[in-house]
Amino acid sequence: MVNPRPDSRDTNRPAPAASRPDLTQYGISQDTEGMLPWDYIDEQMAAARNYWLGTTRPDGRPHVVPVWGVWIGQVLYFGSQTNAVKARNLAQNPAIVIHLESGDDVVILEGTAKRLVAMHPDLYQRLAADYARKYDGFKPNPPSDAEPLYAVYPTLALGWKEYDFVRTPTRWRLGTNR
Repeated sequence: MVNPRPDSRDTNRPAPAASRPDLTQYGISQDTEGMLPWDYIDEQMAAARNYWLGTTRPDGRPHVVPVWGVWIGQVLYFGSQTNAVKARNLAQNPAIVIHLESGDDVVILEGTAKRLVAMHPDLYQRLAADYARKYDGFKPNPPSDAEPLYAVYPTLALGWKEYDFVRTPTRWRLGTNR
């Protein structure tokens, strides 16, 4: 039940540094030519309609589910009922994986989900406006104990384009103390 710090309203964060994931077994180039810019992640995350969330059940079994959400300032926000499997899983283990629907224009995020029961009004207004634009007028309620929102703070991002898989795989490591 953590509230985002004021910096989570900052939509102008600097792009994280890019590097190559260790995929040499697939013939992936280790030089920087063809690596994707961070804008690729921002654009794909902002444009996505559905986000696939991977969480872990308390007994270790995986759980994957699509959700609606919005991407603001390198943070993914989504809602959940407190009794949903994903919410129960995140209460036990906040580690999360996000994957977009495309296997051709790939974005994968690993990070931590934080349950929000309150939010700065400016951030909520931005979130509600982005939801309404994206989901035909739907806006989540402001976060509360009964209806929390979640903020996913990525610690790792991966992206590539299938048509140029040898040159485009790119990894970004993001701050872990947000």
